[in-house]
Amino acid sequence: MNWAGRIAAITGSAVTGGRKLAGGDLGGSTLVELDDGRRLVAKDGPLAEREGAMLVAIARTGAPAPEVHHVSEGLLLMEYIEADEAKDWQCLAAGLHKLHAPQDGAYGWDSDYAFGPVPIDNTRHDDWPQFWAQNRLACHGTHIDSSIARRLDTLAGRLGDLLPKYPTISLLHGDLWGGNMLFHEGKLAALIDPACYFGHREIDVAMLTLFDHPPDAFFDALELEAGWRERLPIYRLWPLLVHLRLFGNSYRGAVTNALEVLGA
Repeated sequence: MNWAGRIAAITGSAVTGGRKLAGGDLGGSTLVELDDGRRLVAKDGPLAEREGAMLVAIARTGAPAPEVHHVSEGLLLMEYIEADEAKDWQCLAAGLHKLHAPQDGAYGWDSDYAFGPVPIDNTRHDDWPQFWAQNRLACHGTHIDSSIARRLDTLAGRLGDLLPKYPTISLLHGDLWGGNMLFHEGKLAALIDPACYFGHREIDVAMLTLFDHPPDAFFDALELEAGWRERLPIYRLWPLLVHLRLFGNSYRGAVTNALEVLGA
């Protein structure tokens, strides 16, 4: 059965149209129009079930996420969210407060994930600096320039002095940049394309501020812990290293500059 036929069988309505939606560098989604007037977003691939579980986890916190209508055998069908360009940073802060509400358990996630060909190791840890050292820094060592890998090892050995050992456990979006936040009429409508795991909520702030520039009032509304600005370069290393592996030496300078700032 072809893709359209499979969606028709699942939804009980024929596919009458659709188009690719704007997405990130690693691919996007497809808007599917059905004969009964419904519009859904479809994504397919080996990680569809894991993404569906993440969207459900986000929704359970009260933060906005597309409703998952179907997920199985590599196909995810979810609610289509109308979006426009107007942003409300205070609404985003309120949404992140819900997403980042304290959780029980251990740091990590019950399954691994990936950014394209770069795997994301979510093996659980009770010790946060150990999680960050092993799962987000050292894991890149064999895939990058050896001089950078040595500096990463040096930094990893100091994380016990630079990061809190047991920060409050929060559900993280995991890939929080401007393209993964949908706003409608200025309000936060949905968080999409997650790479969720449980960890320190400052991770999402670090990811967001890598390319976006929220106003000071946004950070004030988040009520972050003392020292958060000093920790951001450590947390930004993770997406920078991923970008280095995905897109090559155009990100080398950003990685080495971050290591310099951190004295590594």
